[in-house]
Amino acid sequence: MAPIDPHSFTDSTHPLTTHIALTLYFHFSSSTIHATALLTLQNPCTGPLSLDTRSLVIHKILDPETLTPLPFTLSSSEHPINGRHLTVSLNNHSSMLILYSTSPSSSALQWLSPPQTFKKIHPFVYTQCQSVHARSVFPCQDTPAARVCYSAKLNVPRQLSAVMSARHCGHRDPVGSDLDGVLTKEATEFGFDLKSLWCEEGRVVEEFVMEQPIPPYLFAFAVGELGFREVGPRTRVYSEAVDGVLDAAAREFAGTEEMMRQAEGLFGEYDWERFDLLVLPPSFPYGGMENPRMVFLTPTVIKGDASGAQVVAHELAHSWTGNLITNKNNEHFWLNEGFTTYAERRIVEVVQGEDIAALNVGIGWRGLNEEMERFKDNMEFTKLKNNQEGVDPDDMYSQVPYEKGFQFLWRIERQIGRPAFDEFLKKYIATFKFKSIDTETFLDFLKANIPGIEKEIDLQQWTEGTGIPPDAQEPVSNLYTKIMSLANDFKLGRMPREDEVCDWKGQEWELYLENLSKAVEASQVIALDARYRLSESKDYEVKVAFLQLAISSRCRDYYGEVEKTLKEVGRMKYLRPLYSGLVQGAGKDEEKILAKRVFAEARECYHPIAQGVVEAILAKHV
Repeated sequence: MAPIDPHSFTDSTHPLTTHIALTLYFHFSSSTIHATALLTLQNPCTGPLSLDTRSLVIHKILDPETLTPLPFTLSSSEHPINGRHLTVSLNNHSSMLILYSTSPSSSALQWLSPPQTFKKIHPFVYTQCQSVHARSVFPCQDTPAARVCYSAKLNVPRQLSAVMSARHCGHRDPVGSDLDGVLTKEATEFGFDLKSLWCEEGRVVEEFVMEQPIPPYLFAFAVGELGFREVGPRTRVYSEAVDGVLDAAAREFAGTEEMMRQAEGLFGEYDWERFDLLVLPPSFPYGGMENPRMVFLTPTVIKGDASGAQVVAHELAHSWTGNLITNKNNEHFWLNEGFTTYAERRIVEVVQGEDIAALNVGIGWRGLNEEMERFKDNMEFTKLKNNQEGVDPDDMYSQVPYEKGFQFLWRIERQIGRPAFDEFLKKYIATFKFKSIDTETFLDFLKANIPGIEKEIDLQQWTEGTGIPPDAQEPVSNLYTKIMSLANDFKLGRMPREDEVCDWKGQEWELYLENLSKAVEASQVIALDARYRLSESKDYEVKVAFLQLAISSRCRDYYGEVEKTLKEVGRMKYLRPLYSGLVQGAGKDEEKILAKRVFAEARECYHPIAQGVVEAILAKHV
C-alpha cells in the first residue's frame, strides 16, 4: 500500500472516488440505516480497491450495470482508529454498488430517543463526520484528499423531515422505482425485502444533491421534527419545531446576511449558494460544524445578546478556508482552522469592532498557552504540521491548530502589511479552491508570492517547531489591557467594582475568569459569585470558566452546579475541562467518584465522539 493519510486505508495508487449516490432508509427502532452507495471512480480500475468502513455490515457489492456480485474482503478485526479495511476486486470497473447497513454503534451517528429531544415527542438522528467518522455512515475513501460530489435519497417517517449539507431538490412519496438498478427483482440482498420497507405507508423521501466536490467529513444530515425561521435572503435557521428555540435562534443570528456580505468583501464571492443554520439538541459535541450550505450548531451559542454569532462567523469563514480549500489530511489541520480563525476575527472586527476582535485574540492566546501546558509531555502536538501516525485525531484535538495557526498568519500580516496580506489571501483562495493541499504547498505558494518572506520569518520554526515561537504576539487594546489588569488585581484580593464591569458581556467575563489564578481561595470564589452570580450565567462560556475556577479552588459549594452542567450539555469544549478538573491532581478521591458517577448517568446523552473523549480522560486519571 501507498497510503496518503495516516487515518485512512486509501491507497495513492488507486483512482479516487468522484461521486457517491446514496439511498438511505432510516429505521429508528433499531438505530440503523439500511442503505446503498453507488461509488463512481475518476477512471476504471482493475485489481483491488481500498475503502474505509467502521461498524458497517456489508451485505453485497455489485457491478451496477449487471447487478452481478463483485468479490470483496473485510478485515477481520477493527483497527481502533481507522476501522475496517474493505477491499473490492475490480476488473476494468469505474463504479461499484455497495449494499450495507449501519450499526447502532456508528461513531458518526447519534440516535436520540424522544425524551432526549427538546420536544420529547419524536426521535432525532444527526451526523458528525469530522474527523474520520464518515466511514461509519457509508463506505468511502475517508480522507480529505478524496473530494466527492454526492446525491442522496433519504426515506424517513412522514412526521419527520430531513436536512443535509446539500441542495434540497425533492419531497415526495416513496416509489419502488427509487431502487431500480439498485436491487435485483428478488430485492432480498439485505436478508429482507428492502423494497417493501421502502414503500411502506407513512414514509416520505427527501432528495438532495451536492454538485461541488467536498471532503467526506463534510457530509452531513439530520432527521427529526424540524421547523425553521427565515433570517435573510440566503439563510434559514432550523431546529426542532419548538417556537422558543427557533425564535431565540432567529434573534441571535439576525445579522447573518450582513456578516456574509462583509466576508465576501474580504475573501471573495460566497460559492455555496445558501448558508443555512441548524441548531441541534444539547448533545451536539462541538460549538459548530461547518457543513457546507447547512452549518450545525450547539444550542449553547444562543446567548440572547447576539454574541453567539461569533461561532457563526467562524463557520462562515470555513466556507472559504476549510471547505473551499481543505487540508490534505489531519496532519495539516492548521490549514483549515488557523486560516479560519484568522478569517473569523477579520469578520468580527468589521462587524463588531476592533475591541471585540482583540478580546477574541486574547481568549485564544490564553487557550494556546494552556495547551502548551497540556501537551508538555507530548510536544509533537504543539506543532502546526505534526505526525499523527497511530494517533486518534479526536484525542489530540486542541486549540493549537486554531490559535498557533492564527498567530502564524497574523505574524505574516504584520510583516507585509494588511493590504498586501489581503491581496495574498484572495489569490490563495482563488488558486486552490476545491482542492485539498498540504503545508508544503502553502509554503511554496507563500514564498512564490511574497519573495524573501523566509528571510524575515522562520517558516520552519512556525510550521514544524514545538511550542510558541518568540515572534508570536499577545493582543493590544484598551479593553483587553483593562480586563487583564483587573484579573491581576483579583490575585491581590481586589474584586472588580460594579461600575468597572457594568457593560461587560460574556466575552469580557470569559477573558477575566480564564486569567484568574487557579490558586485562589474558595472564599474568594464564593464572594465573586455572590456579587455577580456567574454560576447562574446563561452564557456557558462564562459559567464553565467560573466552574473551572471553583473546581481548582476545591470549592465544593458548586459541585452540584458542575454536575447539572455536565448533564445538560454535550459540547466537548465544556466536558473536557470540567471532567479533567475533577480528576486531575492529587487527593481528589471525592471528585473522582463524582466524575465517574456523573459520566455513568450522563453517558447516553453524549455523542459517541464525546463519550470517547471523556472515557479517555477517566482512563488516564481514575
